[in-house]
Amino acid sequence: MRPVLRSLALAAALAAAPALAAPPPPQAFPAAAALRQAEARYAPVDVKVDLSGLPAPERAALAKVVEAARIMDALFLRQVWSGNDALLLELLEDSTPLGRARVTYFLRNKGPWDRLEGDRAFVPGVPEKPKAGNFYPAGATKDEVERWVATLPPDEKDAATGFFTLIRRRPDGKLAIVPYSLEYQGELSRAAELLREAAGLTRDATLRTFLEARAAAFLGNAYRESDAAWMRLDSAVEPTVGPYEVYEDEWFNAKAAFEAFVGVRDDAETAKLARFAAELQGIEDALPIDASLKNPKLGALAPIRVVNEVFAAGDAAKGIQTAAYNLPNDEYITRTMGSKRVMLKNVQEAKFEKVLVPIAKVALSPADRANVAFDPFFTHILMHELVHGLGPHEVKLPDGASTTVRAAIAETYSAIEEAKADVGGLFALQKLLDEGKLDRRMERTLYPTFLAGAFRSIRFGLNEAHGKGMALQINWFLDAGAITERKDGTFAIDGPKMKEAVASLTRELMTVEGKGDHAAAKVLLERLGVIRPEVKRVLDRLARVPVDIAPRFVTADQLSPR
Repeated sequence: MRPVLRSLALAAALAAAPALAAPPPPQAFPAAAALRQAEARYAPVDVKVDLSGLPAPERAALAKVVEAARIMDALFLRQVWSGNDALLLELLEDSTPLGRARVTYFLRNKGPWDRLEGDRAFVPGVPEKPKAGNFYPAGATKDEVERWVATLPPDEKDAATGFFTLIRRRPDGKLAIVPYSLEYQGELSRAAELLREAAGLTRDATLRTFLEARAAAFLGNAYRESDAAWMRLDSAVEPTVGPYEVYEDEWFNAKAAFEAFVGVRDDAETAKLARFAAELQGIEDALPIDASLKNPKLGALAPIRVVNEVFAAGDAAKGIQTAAYNLPNDEYITRTMGSKRVMLKNVQEAKFEKVLVPIAKVALSPADRANVAFDPFFTHILMHELVHGLGPHEVKLPDGASTTVRAAIAETYSAIEEAKADVGGLFALQKLLDEGKLDRRMERTLYPTFLAGAFRSIRFGLNEAHGKGMALQINWFLDAGAITERKDGTFAIDGPKMKEAVASLTRELMTVEGKGDHAAAKVLLERLGVIRPEVKRVLDRLARVPVDIAPRFVTADQLSPR
């Protein structure tokens, strides 16, 4: 099968993943029943969006964008591991109950490793999940790549460490830089064609501009113009399609993985939350860090969009489903334009109902569980995304030059940054509460809802940035006495101590980032990025509570049949 046809076939197989709803028993390769039990940790949810208010041209454009977005699944599979394509095709040939269960769980995890179980293999004959993904040459070492990059002239070094290139080995054994547009030429050409068809259908000028710019980026490997167009996008249809997050590159957090979010804007909710953008500079100014680490002038734009998700794919649809995102990751765009925060309201509502409320009943004291509510859950997720854009983003080097926080703290960045956004979000909301800019009743519900959410996130696993970052926070709060274990095994919150601990952890994490202190980041994660016995006891009692949702994209399938 030709590469592009094979990838499109794989995309169709990925899209057809059945959505079923406590981890498999500790055995090397689980049987069918154990895999079905593992899949049951994801609660099935039909993802539907009312499109009745969307004009016909926009519905037609939306269908084309969904079709392009499906291709991101096949691309992401290739980025996770070079053997994924062949293994999936092999698994699809096995029609036994075990074979079908392996296919389902492979599609859930985008590979043969259980992302909730420390990337444990559940299919025989596969290696350990490669920390380098498929971004670097097979057989290469991290040290080899670092030494080679150090020899390159500045322009080539920027390309080698950039988001949108791979490192490959030439026939003579030397390393070389390969752009995404070349490596994934067949699939990206088809995706670009579909985006251009969508651009020809829409009547919204900002959507047309973004789709055309993103199509050009797929073919030319230059993404900045399309990122800027995405920042200016003001359309009922809100697509995010392309290479963005760097979690799969566990060597350097440098290479972007393909993903897609396709949503329809909720105008009423967007208008309600837009006021937070005006508060960002005040929050930045109030951060509990040295003044030299603060940004006296944030980017001019900080758009906030509340959307209802129609479809997600690739890195956006592996294991745990994304509830909100803050993009782009291009530091030039974030410095000059800010970044956009997109809230996936229907996804968050499903997570709250299916996961957070059941967790609170098991993990929190009666007094605290009574104060768990959707509004602080939703608002804290928003503030988490906003705080990604606050605090230090550049590190001054001893020679006077500068680098990014991402480059300075390397493989620790994702977990530290996720923890920073979480705790910094709490700090920001407390500031707004103290100033009377939020309903004071939220102060009663904020910390209990956060704690229930903390137990939700830590269940993602310590190999996942959000899970490891949350373990760090829980242990910091335990050490500060801000949360305590009760005799019945539930946890209670000490409000005054929680406020102090939130400020001190915000200071600690942002200072580590601002100084680019890789050693301190490693020590923090090694000391606190663990599951302590008292937390483990709660997690054991949560075995029957779903870890996350398994979306079935009903509206997307109606728009663009698989």
